[in-house]
Amino acid sequence: MTAPAPELLEKLMHVSTATLTTALFKRGFRNVFIQGPQRMNPGPNMVGPAYTLRYIPAREDLDGLDSFADRENPQRKGVEECPEGAVFVIDSRQDSTAASAGCILATRLMMRGCKGIVTDGGFRDTPEISELAMPAYHTRPSAPTNLTKHHAVANNDPIACGGVSVFPGDIMVGDNEGVVCIPVHLVAEVAAETQEMTVFEDFVLEMVQNGASIFGLYPPTDPATKEKFKVWREEKNR
Repeated sequence: MTAPAPELLEKLMHVSTATLTTALFKRGFRNVFIQGPQRMNPGPNMVGPAYTLRYIPAREDLDGLDSFADRENPQRKGVEECPEGAVFVIDSRQDSTAASAGCILATRLMMRGCKGIVTDGGFRDTPEISELAMPAYHTRPSAPTNLTKHHAVANNDPIACGGVSVFPGDIMVGDNEGVVCIPVHLVAEVAAETQEMTVFEDFVLEMVQNGASIFGLYPPTDPATKEKFKVWREEKNR
């Protein structure tokens, strides 16, 4: 499937994960918000297609420090092959007792143009990762090397992350609340709808801040609400 156009992804830079989950729920998708990971470095949205790494439990005869020298090691290989503009998504089986990655690998991804990194486990070197100019999401800091608990087995396969199915190419959107996975075939319609939803939600919030009741406003069951919204949009050039 063709990757979404850049202007489509740009729309999602201005939409919250809360709004996205509502739009996806309307389409029957209930399990799209990745449970557990929190943003380490608040800032603008993270948007990009998923590139995945999958871990299984480590095994002592395979996971020694010498395994990092193997250029086919999926963790190392994935970092060097993750496409520019992608989000590196790691299936750590929701196990944060060892690191999914550290600052050196995260920095390499950032320098290669990666849009963000997400794990349902933990990262090490978290003070340094928090300073990077790239969004990063994890469940909690974890200093032990990944080798103590995680064996990297595959790049760019379907994975589970925080209880959500993530397929390569699905669009990952992260804000300061968390991360949503949008099935790629729904991106165009969801981006268009949520852009409009966001404008309306901004209007509603302003009305509520000015003392308005939510009855008839949210949802807009009062016919006068739509007229007020039309006038507001014109005034705000939205």
